[in-house]
Amino acid sequence: MNSVRLLSVTNITILLCSLVFVIDGSFVNSALMFGLNFLFVEYNFFWQPLSTMFMHATLMHIVMNMVILFQFGTLIEQTYGPKILFLLFFIGGVMTSLASFAYIYIFNMTSHNIVGASGAISVLIGFVAFVDKTKTKVMLIWVLAISFLPLLMGLNIAWYSHLAGFGIGYIAGSKAEKKYLDI
Repeated sequence: MNSVRLLSVTNITILLCSLVFVIDGSFVNSALMFGLNFLFVEYNFFWQPLSTMFMHATLMHIVMNMVILFQFGTLIEQTYGPKILFLLFFIGGVMTSLASFAYIYIFNMTSHNIVGASGAISVLIGFVAFVDKTKTKVMLIWVLAISFLPLLMGLNIAWYSHLAGFGIGYIAGSKAEKKYLDI
């Protein structure tokens, strides 16, 4: 088993998210500019589907996301390599952001501002659910729990991002060629 490398895609992503969280508090309206919201189409804020993954609302929000990112990012990076993790997190994350925006757009949720890495992390969870059939049910239960239990506690979360990310990750796992993934 490989040891955790300091300069891994996982650790660099965690560092970037953490730096953005610290810096974010210094700027007025940064969550509005860099979260994902209706400014994406109204003012062509084209960066939002990517930048939203680095924005977090609270300390607890970023801590939870970074712990889960460390778990799944490290697992995928050590098993399938940094390129696969990079593609899953960043391309899958942007796809999840676009799917999430489509949801808030279709339902005219104009006041919503989506922030956080959990959609991209859900891509990783969906990928693991496909490539490791022994974990499929557990991963599905996990993503449903992180999507709906906070809602029952009155927390405002983008559950649709979790579900979209899981689906995108699951599809990515199913489309992966055996020459890239030994499954």
